[in-house]
Amino acid sequence: QVQLQESGPGLVQPSQTRSLTCTVSGVSITTDYYYWTWIRQPPGKGLEWMGATSSTGSTFYGPSLKSRTFISSDTSKNQYTLQLSSVTPEDTAVYYCARGHRLMGSQCSDYDYWGQATQVTVSS
Repeated sequence: QVQLQESGPGLVQPSQTRSLTCTVSGVSITTDYYYWTWIRQPPGKGLEWMGATSSTGSTFYGPSLKSRTFISSDTSKNQYTLQLSSVTPEDTAVYYCARGHRLMGSQCSDYDYWGQATQVTVSS
């Protein structure tokens, strides 16, 4: 059974770097054809695709956050990590890790497994 488990603090101060880790079980993140993705949903808005890492470790970023986003993976722990730098209150959102079959999917149907979701609030 595939499971994704997110971990990381829910409250961060402006200008700090926010890190979230997604630990995957039931399948290796090196398995072909999947993109291990980070998505967020700000209050009152739709899903925003942030970026992803592939089975080979290649990384891909959404254009609006590319300059502040870094995704890495640790195959020995079967996990991947999102770092978002210079956060502002506009980065307050629910953050998800998810397994997808395509890049930049904006619909829930583009993903077959999801993490439990993490509310991230940026506030001083």
